[in-house]
Amino acid sequence: MNMMMSSRIRICFLVFMCASLSIIPTPSLGHSHICLPNDHVAQFIFGDSLFDAGNNNYINTTYQFRANVYPYGETFFNYPTGRFSDGRTIPDFIAEFAKLPLIPAYLHPGYKRYADGANFASAGAGALVGTHLGSVIDLHTQLSNFKRMKTLLKKEIGEAEAKTLVSRAVYMTSIGGNDYAAPYTANSSLFQSYSPEEYVDMVIGNLTTVIKGIHKEGGRKFAFVNLAPLGCFPLLKAINAGECVDKITALVKLHNKALPHVLQELESQLKGFKYSITDFYSIVSEIMNNPIKYGFKEGETACCGSGPYRGIRTCGVTGVNGSVQGYELCENPSDYVTFDSSHPTERANLLYAKAMWNGNQGVTGPYNVKALVEQK
Repeated sequence: MNMMMSSRIRICFLVFMCASLSIIPTPSLGHSHICLPNDHVAQFIFGDSLFDAGNNNYINTTYQFRANVYPYGETFFNYPTGRFSDGRTIPDFIAEFAKLPLIPAYLHPGYKRYADGANFASAGAGALVGTHLGSVIDLHTQLSNFKRMKTLLKKEIGEAEAKTLVSRAVYMTSIGGNDYAAPYTANSSLFQSYSPEEYVDMVIGNLTTVIKGIHKEGGRKFAFVNLAPLGCFPLLKAINAGECVDKITALVKLHNKALPHVLQELESQLKGFKYSITDFYSIVSEIMNNPIKYGFKEGETACCGSGPYRGIRTCGVTGVNGSVQGYELCENPSDYVTFDSSHPTERANLLYAKAMWNGNQGVTGPYNVKALVEQK
């Protein structure tokens, strides 16, 4: 009885102390306690290589889906972290804007502070389970990992606090590009089995299922980027005689037209559902086509790679003796919009992140991410 009284007094003292500082007391594992600010908003990240913080370093995959070699990471981290850039990615900058630490990969063995969020994204992943099957963590498996993490989060901060944190968090997603690019680059017959509209419906349908799954787990605030002009990336121009791939562009435009309609429907169907969608297609096209206007020197050719436009995916791949024979590397990545065959440089990521964070209605709507973070 005395021990129970003592325990209650200790908890009430913590509640009082935390309340006086306008923060929420949250019990952790063991005998310690975590106090989270009232305005604390975690960041949970899903998707592909645009958002991956290095999850693919910890799965059995191939070099095409890993960025764990130099020169990846050279600008900011000074070593390769698994991010497909010379430095930080869009979620890294969003975390900084939101006054959070950088959110590491969920599979990183040393990361367990889920109160700040977790990154489930996997380079090469698609909304479709069959996209790069066996080499990546597809979107449905990312949702399963989120559910697993949520169980651990309850142990970390307590069930009631975990419920509050999950509902306040922002769920960022970049997905779909691989679903359209992978069949084309692999000369797959998949596109012959479906009309473009049917195929896009499958991709959007799978994404919708995962969004509903996150909502069922308590997620309420979602942030998306639509698809970039993939058909004009160095990767596809390099294998298409220097021309944009019209088939991919058509699919991307269908996807980008369908996504806002689905999100509007979900807003009317799902309790508390709020979303932000950033017109990534227009922003990336504008900067790639007018690099000098935005302080870049090169918008078409990648910084790292080989072949036309440095669009052949050899960045970081060395020769048989370990010598750097497989790729060319620019002197200053900040002069380039694109780092490797299909991923932005850190400097480009900063511009894209700013558009997501506080872009106006012409770029990001109906909310920007800053407004979602500030929503109670």
